[in-house]
Amino acid sequence: MSSWQSDTIQTNGIRLHVTRTGGAKPPLVLAHGYSDDGLCWTPVAEELAMAYDVVMPDARGHGLSDAPDGDYGPLEQAADLAGVIEGLGLQRPIIVGHSMGALTALTLAGRYPALPGAIALEDPPPWWADDCVPPFGEEWQRQTRAWIVGLQQQTAPEIIAAQRAHQPNWPSAEFEPWAAAKLRVHLNSLNRLAPLNINWPALLASVQCPVLLMTAEPALGALVSARQAAALQDSVPQTRIIHFAEAGHSIRRDQFQGYMNVIHRFCATVTASTDLRMVWPMHHEA
Repeated sequence: MSSWQSDTIQTNGIRLHVTRTGGAKPPLVLAHGYSDDGLCWTPVAEELAMAYDVVMPDARGHGLSDAPDGDYGPLEQAADLAGVIEGLGLQRPIIVGHSMGALTALTLAGRYPALPGAIALEDPPPWWADDCVPPFGEEWQRQTRAWIVGLQQQTAPEIIAAQRAHQPNWPSAEFEPWAAAKLRVHLNSLNRLAPLNINWPALLASVQCPVLLMTAEPALGALVSARQAAALQDSVPQTRIIHFAEAGHSIRRDQFQGYMNVIHRFCATVTASTDLRMVWPMHHEA
């Protein structure tokens, strides 16, 4: 990790911070979830860095990136991510996203279809689905603001201890970057938009690259139901679905090795230009 590079990309009128493992290797972008930041991908990046140039941007309002006033919805996040890809000169990178970052990757694939080589989505908010309740209303903002403010009144060791008690099965390497991200996230990041400003059928119809959707158990906090996963597959037929039983919203933290096995296989398949439909069935358990 000591040899990883730190960079700043100017795009859309703001500066975005990027951490990059480097090397003359195929590019792979990791897009983090809400209130995380790029370094929350550290355990994943360490496993992928031998084979890929892993790029970990901090989304606007997160990490060391700027936190402008205004909107923080998927259109803005996708435009930012497109700016990072173009600013770094990445050619058709694989994009792996979690939660907010997964929705960002999906939106980017529809709005900028020439940019991604493939996208892997870890439990994104299912805004494409008719039965998705519009998120991020006043109550969500109130509760999330109180949560962030409460965390930022604590020290990193206090945050780590509480999260370790709450998630005792997470790998130890996850807690320090998780806590550091919570201390850095800006309250402007709460300025998120409901899904009503996106024509999802039109956007999904423009997605051209291979798509992997990783789902988990709604009873354990996962966001995507089986019905919503099927709706995405109906709209984007090249989508393949991997379901992780006994995992929640943070699949990679709940089942790290199983998650990494899936990511390694997906990336190797895409890099080898193998048809995903020939390698994996439409839907199976991890």
